[in-house]
Amino acid sequence: MGVTRRPGGHDAGATPRYVKLMTTKATTGRPAQVGQIGQAFETLSVETRGPGLSDQTSAVRAWLDRIGAGDGLLTLFIRHTSASLLIQENADPDVHEDLLDALERLAPRDHAYAHDVEGPDDMPAHIKSALTATSLSIPVKAGRMLLGTWQGIYLVEHRDRPHRREVVLHYLGTLGG
Repeated sequence: MGVTRRPGGHDAGATPRYVKLMTTKATTGRPAQVGQIGQAFETLSVETRGPGLSDQTSAVRAWLDRIGAGDGLLTLFIRHTSASLLIQENADPDVHEDLLDALERLAPRDHAYAHDVEGPDDMPAHIKSALTATSLSIPVKAGRMLLGTWQGIYLVEHRDRPHRREVVLHYLGTLGG
């Protein structure tokens, strides 16, 4: 027997209702009391040396170990408008060089920008940050980020001078496992 759908996707004659899309299911096989749901915050302070990618993967991994992360979601957020975050290749440094070159072509320093008070690298840095990411979400299972084999977490400095950058880490999921 088929179901007749009204415009908007509801069954004909039925009252629209919310559908539970996902149920809670243990993924670690541990008793529920061991892996209570919780959250943790941390702010990483990163000293940059000017334009480039700075690998933060091991610092984030160490923090997850320290808090006893189990299964959950990790969010990273950079508190700046002229630097960004990327998940990118961690094996060949030529990838990083090519990425920086491509961003430079998209937002060149020699363009006549209206916002130039903070120097010729500032507005291009804002554009590069807008084209990349200021936050990342990474699933975590059994305390390990589910990154691909060749993926790493990078802070990208878009300004010419060294800066101290802050990356906020937030983990939501099972803890204490």
